[in-house]
Amino acid sequence: MQPKTQAKRAAAKPAFDVVAVAASAGGLNAIRRILAALPRDFPASIVVVQHLDPRHRSLMAEILGRHTPLRVKQAEEGEPMSAGTVYIARPDRHLLVNDDTLALTQTQLVHFVRPSADLLFESVAASHRDRAIAVVLTGTGSDGAMGVQAIKKMGGTVIAQDKESSEFFGMPSAAIQAGSVDFTLPLNEIPSALVTLVMKGEVE
Repeated sequence: MQPKTQAKRAAAKPAFDVVAVAASAGGLNAIRRILAALPRDFPASIVVVQHLDPRHRSLMAEILGRHTPLRVKQAEEGEPMSAGTVYIARPDRHLLVNDDTLALTQTQLVHFVRPSADLLFESVAASHRDRAIAVVLTGTGSDGAMGVQAIKKMGGTVIAQDKESSEFFGMPSAAIQAGSVDFTLPLNEIPSALVTLVMKGEVE
């Protein structure tokens, strides 16, 4: 292999390995719009917590899969994560990331919800440290506000949806007030920010 080729491959390594996304009310549409705008070769795994009714089977993976070139599936216990794949938390199960493997638990509710954005973010912060991005989208309540502090403490990056584009600003507002948000962006700017961060390590 030529030195230039080696350097090019080294430069192509993504700056982040995992993007953790959390949303509640209004979240399905927001997540759909983000995933629809990401490229097929997006080089990070995406894990998603959307607050859902625990009494019903979720069709979220099927719905989102129709709108994105990425692979979308419901998370499974012990499943290894792959780049370019979106893993959706199951109803009534917390979704955790241990290194590059997914875990599902039915431990107690956190802030009255399960799955919990806080638990997902905290597990991603512990396992991927400065190679993790957290995204807090539209939703009521404050789930995610503690988790983004863990992401930030470990050197990761945090994005929150802005008030104007949020159907419900509770969750993004709580994350912003926690003092751990790096970028507050309109929904339509979040996909390009993710691509730039993951590909280049910074937003221009």
